[in-house]
Amino acid sequence: MSRLAKKPILVPEKVEVNLSGGTLTVKGPLGTLTRKISPVISVVIKDGTIVVSPKDEVLTTRQLLGTTVAHIKNMLAGSREAFVKKLIVEGIGFKAEVKGAEIVLSLGFSHQIKLAIPKDLKVVSEKGIVSISGSDIEAVGALAAKIRSLKKPEPYKGKGIRYDGEVIRRKQGKKTT
Repeated sequence: MSRLAKKPILVPEKVEVNLSGGTLTVKGPLGTLTRKISPVISVVIKDGTIVVSPKDEVLTTRQLLGTTVAHIKNMLAGSREAFVKKLIVEGIGFKAEVKGAEIVLSLGFSHQIKLAIPKDLKVVSEKGIVSISGSDIEAVGALAAKIRSLKKPEPYKGKGIRYDGEVIRRKQGKKTT
């Protein structure tokens, strides 16, 4: 059994947790998150704690157990405090702007790239840094990964889009004789 699942999960103050029909709903100050729970996992809510256990001892059930616990903990954390990912846009002429419900990126291509921002996320762009925040960690990570994939950082000059704190190993260019 997963080490995470051996301990009960404490439900923080100002957060409501409901389980109905295999769907777990977490309601907190920042919003409501829902997730479908696998039918092979048993989730019990009582006395301000959530207990997750397997219904049988099959390998796939044990694999899902730790994943389910991690998802529940992320839902509880996201309902109280927003998850934030920061991207750094680096390069001459590279820029990112937020216009209404979309982000417009100029990345050295012949055209600008426009991406729609999901309703539950907040995107702020200032001086080459794009901050993505929201209560759903998967949505924040997916949008950040999608933006980064448009122009990955290159190792010679470091141009491109990278995560804040990401280290790009730089290579030496051609030597002149």
